[in-house]
Amino acid sequence: MLYDWIKAFHVIAVIAWMAGMLYLPRLFVYHCDAPKGSPQSETFKVMERRLLKAIINPAMIAAWVLGLVLVWQGGWWKAGWFHAKFALVFILSGVHGAYARWVKEFAADCNTRPARFYRVWNEVPTVLLIGIVVLVIVKPF
Repeated sequence: MLYDWIKAFHVIAVIAWMAGMLYLPRLFVYHCDAPKGSPQSETFKVMERRLLKAIINPAMIAAWVLGLVLVWQGGWWKAGWFHAKFALVFILSGVHGAYARWVKEFAADCNTRPARFYRVWNEVPTVLLIGIVVLVIVKPF
């Protein structure tokens, strides 16, 4: 029964993490169009920082901790699908790190990338999520 509760909270954490990971680069796209120092730019800075610090970071930590508990309790360490899933989650965490760096760059008015760059990066978490979900549900190997 405890395993099911942990799994439920893991899924909730993953949903929150992914929601933030999909929304943050969209904020970057809009932020690119705001002149530096403008009220819009300052508002985007606050939104980006709060989204990262209040939602994305805690959700990622919870997803990782609860996921590792599930792996331990379920004995999934040796499963091939888990190794592939772990690699994709590790990459997703790297994307998270890049997003955090970009939040800092926008906060310092140091962004040099165009909006198109962030539009492309907006799709990366989706592709990773598809792979992760297929591996967890189908367990193809």
